[in-house]
Amino acid sequence: MTKPTCSDPIVLEQAIKRGEGKPITEITLRKPAAGELRGLKLGDLINGDVNATIRLVPRISQPTLTEQEAAALDPADLLACADAVAGFLQKKGAESPAA
Repeated sequence: MTKPTCSDPIVLEQAIKRGEGKPITEITLRKPAAGELRGLKLGDLINGDVNATIRLVPRISQPTLTEQEAAALDPADLLACADAVAGFLQKKGAESPAA
């Protein structure tokens, strides 16, 4: 089974407002390349560390979020992002833990 290179769309609990434009109501994360993980500890990302997730999300989100927008995400949205990132970092064939 091939690991996805993009997450399913994450529907935000609280939309992100930017100026006069349409608010961002969902984001998609893509699998990070090694260079995008620079300065971060993989263990922190696997464990859902808030600071590590906030630093990584702007690098891999579509539409691109700022670090300030990532820091202002609803906790449920940040958790969804952390779960998607942890899934990207698992080896092929590794099963995710049962819920």
